[in-house]
Amino acid sequence: MTSARSILPDDTADEVRPVRTDFLAFAPPALGEEEIAEVADTLRSDWITTGPKTSRFEREFAARLGAPGALALNSCTAGLHTALVTGGIGRGDEVITSTLTFAASANVAEHVGARPVLVDVEPDTLQMDPERVRAAVTPKTRAIVVVHYAGHPADLDAIGAIAAEHRLLMVEDAAHALPARYRGRMIGSGTNPTAFSFYATKNMTTGEGGMLTGDPAFLRRARTVSLHGMSRDGWNRYAEGGHWFYEIEMPGFKYNMTDIQASLGLCQLRKLEGFQRRRREVVAAYHEAFAGEDALELPVERNDVEHAWHLYVLRLRPGVLAIDRGRFIEEMTRRRIGTSVHFIPLHLHPYYRDTYGYGPGQFPVAQSNYERMLSLPLHPGLSDGDVADVITAVRDIVRRYRR
Repeated sequence: MTSARSILPDDTADEVRPVRTDFLAFAPPALGEEEIAEVADTLRSDWITTGPKTSRFEREFAARLGAPGALALNSCTAGLHTALVTGGIGRGDEVITSTLTFAASANVAEHVGARPVLVDVEPDTLQMDPERVRAAVTPKTRAIVVVHYAGHPADLDAIGAIAAEHRLLMVEDAAHALPARYRGRMIGSGTNPTAFSFYATKNMTTGEGGMLTGDPAFLRRARTVSLHGMSRDGWNRYAEGGHWFYEIEMPGFKYNMTDIQASLGLCQLRKLEGFQRRRREVVAAYHEAFAGEDALELPVERNDVEHAWHLYVLRLRPGVLAIDRGRFIEEMTRRRIGTSVHFIPLHLHPYYRDTYGYGPGQFPVAQSNYERMLSLPLHPGLSDGDVADVITAVRDIVRRYRR
């Protein structure tokens, strides 16, 4: 893959020149002819909604993780919501989750009538702080949604011990964590419900889509929850050998994955190992390039985990540069490098701020890190030249704006 680079910044000029002739997108999907052929095969078949390819995707995904079972859904959010409903979480209950996450981690508690209770994060990994989790438990607490932020696993042993002590449902939000490992175990390989995302920017994609792994008995109930509360899905009613009769066992939801999406997933799953190899190569290049920059705090990977590297989150060290994070991102854009921020802490959003009285400074670790973080491009489609362009841009901004 070629890079459109070759325009280096002029050290003596006040005007910033782009390091590229085209814009480097932050996280485009890595799709090829194999995915196109698999989707075309589905479109030419007699079945395009939830059917044989979705079932096959579930089996192959579970086998890849060593999970006891898997349920394909239309999003990670659906997986989290379905898990809470299946686990009996409802009105008057409290669900603990991180403030440094995407809104879905907390929104699903609202969807079941529960109250999301936010907690702060650890300063190095930015994962949920187990001590803050323990302090947040009340007699109303019924569940913990554990977020594996950026692809680095949270401290599952410590948080799991809290959940076991208080008999809480522990649901893992693994939207970023495919294929991460915690102490040698794949995230999603256990019996507790774990939700994955296949959104377009994720480590593998089905465009939109998700997967819920966990105990087979739990997943059987979750499957009913995820499709209108029906006792039979369409494949079991309309395929050869199926039967027209079904019953509504509860007022469920419309969360099923289609065979068109599963077609993409089957191909992407086969490519996942190669995708991850390239992600680790890009991370290694960033680490090497930025290790000596006192203006930058690099992401960490603890010794007992294997990071999925969904995100590469840089943090600007306070007081070293004469510009803030917002200006740093503007400067990256001027150099035609796409970046993003993950995430605006939930307690700063109007809904959670106004509904629950959260305010600035309430979660100081998450907020202070949010104010100085940005995510660099990290995807398997990056060429060595692309990576060099990102490094050049970051270094140039640091050099120009050092105090």
